[in-house]
Amino acid sequence: MTRMHPFDEAIDLRASSHQDAPHAFTGATHPAYANMVGPFGGTTAAQLLQSALLHPERLGEPVALTVNFAAPVADGAIRFVARPVRTNRSTQHWIIEAHQSEGVVATATAVFAVRRETWSEVEAVMPAHLPTPEAVPRMPVKGMPAWPQRYDMRFVEGAFPAAFDEVEQAHSRSTLWVCDEPERALDFASLAAISDSFFPRIYIRRRRRALIGTVSLTTYFHADSALLAQVGTRHVLGVAKALNYRHGYFDQTGELWSPEGQLLASTHQLVYFKD
Repeated sequence: MTRMHPFDEAIDLRASSHQDAPHAFTGATHPAYANMVGPFGGTTAAQLLQSALLHPERLGEPVALTVNFAAPVADGAIRFVARPVRTNRSTQHWIIEAHQSEGVVATATAVFAVRRETWSEVEAVMPAHLPTPEAVPRMPVKGMPAWPQRYDMRFVEGAFPAAFDEVEQAHSRSTLWVCDEPERALDFASLAAISDSFFPRIYIRRRRRALIGTVSLTTYFHADSALLAQVGTRHVLGVAKALNYRHGYFDQTGELWSPEGQLLASTHQLVYFKD
């Protein structure tokens, strides 16, 4: 019997059998996506999205997901409650919660839509003249938490510091090729997780350790399922940078591109840091 991909195990949610909880699903953290403390936030975001994707009342495909991390997520069971709060002719709005024994640990809002063919254009510009993924060495992951080992990351610039030497850099921009490890065909859940795979920008900029935690994470899905199927198991190109660090918080923004130059997703998050 073929074992499931670790990511599919992580987002394997079971619908509640209780009649009084028709919107509930149960899941759990997964050791393959452990962080230094608790789970990788991208996996939690993917689980929240998955609870809506699995819901029998779901309409269309996701176009936006915002996750607010209300408390540290502990290792163990998680109960997800996904409620479609408004369904229109072509859009659907969701409120999703993640519960553990201490209460709500994360909340999310999501928008799903039935996409239609329209005029399309992109103003963002994918970096040009980049080496192929095969021409860039994979980032060493020995000694890192479990979750980076679940991604094949190949940095063109802005790699995770080999040493925290506290030599401040001029910027925090990173450009890298990334895909699931082991390989897995891209879908909305894995795209949501990869959107959070950019290392905290303050580590790249300052090259010093800091206590950090994502407060809010938003991902906009520009791709539909057909475009994701075209990407398949190949690397996608990630570009990330920060805009501002101030009073204990910084933001970071990212883009994820198909190898052919289609913008798959853009992402923005607010991160707390202690200095």
